[in-house]
Order: sequence, then C-alpha cells, then structure tokens
Amino acid sequence: MTLLTALSQSAVGMAPHTGAVAGGKGGGGFGIRLAEAPVARRHDPRARTGIVDHLAPGTTIKRRVELSSTFRKALHVQLYAAAATIAHHEFTITPDRTPNELTTWTSLDQPAVTLPPFGKRTARVTIRVPATAPQGERYAVIWAQVTARPDAKHNIGVVNRVGIPIYLDIGPGGEPASDLRIEKLTPARAEDGRPRLVAQVHNTGGRALDVSGTLWLSDGPGGLRAGPYSATLGVTLRPGDTAPVMVVLDRRIPSGPWKARLTLQSGMVSRTVSATVTFPEKGTGTAITLSSNSAYAVPALAGLVIVAGGVPLFLLRRRSRRK
Repeated sequence: MTLLTALSQSAVGMAPHTGAVAGGKGGGGFGIRLAEAPVARRHDPRARTGIVDHLAPGTTIKRRVELSSTFRKALHVQLYAAAATIAHHEFTITPDRTPNELTTWTSLDQPAVTLPPFGKRTARVTIRVPATAPQGERYAVIWAQVTARPDAKHNIGVVNRVGIPIYLDIGPGGEPASDLRIEKLTPARAEDGRPRLVAQVHNTGGRALDVSGTLWLSDGPGGLRAGPYSATLGVTLRPGDTAPVMVVLDRRIPSGPWKARLTLQSGMVSRTVSATVTFPEKGTGTAITLSSNSAYAVPALAGLVIVAGGVPLFLLRRRSRRK
C-alpha cells in the first residue's frame, strides 16, 4: 500500500488524494488536512500536504490539522500516528498502528474527536525530538480513522482512514539540500501499443523526493506538437536512490522523430531536459544518455485540445508553413 501526499485507505486499498476524503455509509465522507505550515516553507508545495521539516535534536514542533465531515450524522474519528517507510521507490505504509522511532516522538492533543454533521474540528500534532536523536530522515503518517463494526445487518466491518504523511529529517545545522538528476531517457512502446518515455532519475540530494513531472513533444512529423503528458505518480526516492519515472502517451501519437522536453520536480526542486526521440514500433528503443540537466521553465504551447468523454487526451498542433 502506498501514498503520495495526502492519502486515504479503506478495506479495498489506497489511492492518493489531494484533500484526503474517504467515503463511507450514508453518502458522505471525511477528510484531514494541514491547517498550517512553517513560514520558511510557504513556497514548498509538499509542506502544504504533509509535515516536511528538518529539526535539530532536542527540538519540538506543533502543527494544527483540520478534520471535516460531509455526513448527515455525527462522526467519531480516531487520531493516531503510525509508521511509514520508503521501500521499492514508494512511500509505504506499515500495517495498522505499527510504531517506529518517529511515532514515539509524535502525539496528538486529542486521541479522538466527534465531528458534527457537515462539521469541522481541529487537533494539534506535537513532535518532540529527543536531544539524543541520531541524524537521519524518518517517515510516518498522521491517521484519522473511522470504523464501522459488524452488526446484525453487516457481518463484515470496514475501516476507513485518511492521513497526512510526515517526512522529518534530524540533524544539526541547516537542512540538507534537495536535488535530482535526469540521467537517461528511453523511448519504448507498451504491449497495448501506447508509446512511453522512461526517465532514469537519481536523487542527488539529502532529502527524500516525491517525483512528478510533465512531458511536451515538438518538431514532430509535419511540425506536430503534443502535450502535456503527466509522469506516473507514486515514485519516491531516498537520498542516493535511482529509479525509472514513466510518461505514457496516447497511442495515436506518431512514432517521430520528436523533440522531447521533460520537466521533473519534487517540491521546489525542478529539472528539465530535452532530447530527440523516436518511439519504436514495439519493445524498447535506444536509451539516450544525458550529459547535463537544466532548470529552465517549460513554456505553454498553444494548440487544439482533443477531448474524449470529457477528458483531455492530448494536445496536437501542426505548425503553419509559409508558401
């Protein structure tokens, strides 16, 4: 089971959510979000959806969280911290209330709250780092949990949880720098016929990274342009780790050649690379090794958005030519 930023979990599995709303009986839902973030991190998108910080040993921090409900009846919600880790390049949640070092430092001022119909409540999270805490990054989750127990009409109980991830780095002095490098691009084609571009990404900094990104294509056959395409979410890299990040395209995209411009980011770290790629008819194409990365912004490309069933599939424009 994995998460990206804010998250939800039920008996049927887990999926990332911005706002973290989980459904339940009665056609309603409940959620949890950070109600405050450090002023020093006001420009960091990750600090708005998770507790991301660097602390010296012996430091204490407090964060307010807001719980909300869209149920017509009052809702009893349990609050607690549970362990998490990064495994196989994913932020991975341990079963139930498994503790770790970080959870023993973490407490909530209310172990449970009752949300009124369509109401909100706040709670406070406190993290006290011992003066003897060794250096390193720790991971956990603040969970808000609602349990429906078996009764005369339902012989199966259901547990719904929504949570806020914690990425806490401990050490003296300033925070380790965050950075990434895009080392290689490999064009390929999936078995279902869709082209894809696979980027080999290396975390060259000192903090874990949640990688997202966007791909634009230009200078294609007949001057075509296409995009944007989003990178597959859910890739989390420990410092020093290398992992593939994939961008899947629409199968109607011609094989090329194309000029590919890929931007990958995590928080305030952003890197952009460009390369000429041709997607193979099947299998994996030739990998392109990149000698350097640049940090320029990707400009918007004007064009026609093709829509199917209300969902934009891709943007495709043919460059005008003078006669």
